[in-house]
Amino acid sequence: MNTLTMPAPNRVLPSTEVKVVPADLQRFMAFDFGTRRTGVAVGSRMLGAAQPQATISVSGDARFAQIALRLKEWEPQALVVGVPYHPDGAPHDNTLRAQKFGRQLHGRFGLPVFEVDERYSTTEALADGAKDADAASACIILEQFLRSLSS
Repeated sequence: MNTLTMPAPNRVLPSTEVKVVPADLQRFMAFDFGTRRTGVAVGSRMLGAAQPQATISVSGDARFAQIALRLKEWEPQALVVGVPYHPDGAPHDNTLRAQKFGRQLHGRFGLPVFEVDERYSTTEALADGAKDADAASACIILEQFLRSLSS
């Protein structure tokens, strides 16, 4: 799995490791992982924008079955997983859960998976008035990732 750590304004980064994203990867699906709900967004490198999808509200194998359906529908070439950290950059239990989710995605579907530091994405989505904060957070994560590809 690839680790792609990108700064948002005034964020402390947990790592400075950045993996190069091959130019032939154009279509992406992003996830805001949660133990009860997982936000989903799709987007393309060409447009540099993300579109929210319905949040997945099941866990375990049922979650992966829903993801499989979305992958078939949207045919992304790579996946992006938001990984939360404490404000000081330290990992916590949800950090490890999100990273495990990314490894599971890679193992089950064989697609490249990139991690993005997603601190405050849900807070930002709520502040923007999102009706589905999980899907909006996935959009924020994916758009942050897509912006990093052009820099």
